[in-house]
Amino acid sequence: MVRRTKEEALETRNRILDAAEQVFFEKGVSRTSLADIAQAAGVTRGAIYWHFANKGDLFTEMFDRVLLPLDELKAASLDPEEPDPLGRMIDICILCLRDTANDPRRRRVFDILFMKCEFVEDMGPVMARCQNNMRDGLESMRGGVRNAISKGQLPADLEVSRAVSMIHAFISGSLRDMLFLPGAFDFGEHAEAMVHALFDSLRTSPALRRSSANG
Repeated sequence: MVRRTKEEALETRNRILDAAEQVFFEKGVSRTSLADIAQAAGVTRGAIYWHFANKGDLFTEMFDRVLLPLDELKAASLDPEEPDPLGRMIDICILCLRDTANDPRRRRVFDILFMKCEFVEDMGPVMARCQNNMRDGLESMRGGVRNAISKGQLPADLEVSRAVSMIHAFISGSLRDMLFLPGAFDFGEHAEAMVHALFDSLRTSPALRRSSANG
């Protein structure tokens, strides 16, 4: 009986997340109320508050759900015992682009984040959460790059912060382009080649060395 109750609670939670994703995508975050989500999910507002503190909490849980497949690769890139941390970082970047291009759910969620979310009023905590996530992501990338340097996969004099900012700008810019002008370029087909070209530049570009005149 307890197991059944837990299964039902999880099913309700996932139904609420699915409904929020669809309504946020259709109406935008600021124009969506919890009543809208409850109606779409076929539950009461009380059921939503049972699982989520507020709309911002629901939004972040919806977003975190699509990032779960990346967690294992991220942990591997930071693991000192991982023999190929650079390969795991490359895998993360390819997966992020390819899955967003090919997976409707991931594409909808990033569309909501980049194009249908106004960080105003009750979404202020969500902006803070997104900023923290970005800081954590950048720090993880720095750790992965340093791990790759320690394994001799990247140059010892690589300017880490500059390299990480370039990786982040490439991924976030590619995602925005993919969503803003869908169909203009097949990121799913070309993700692997583009990501390898990016990391090739980390290995070879003089502008990314600490001794460079550029800084």
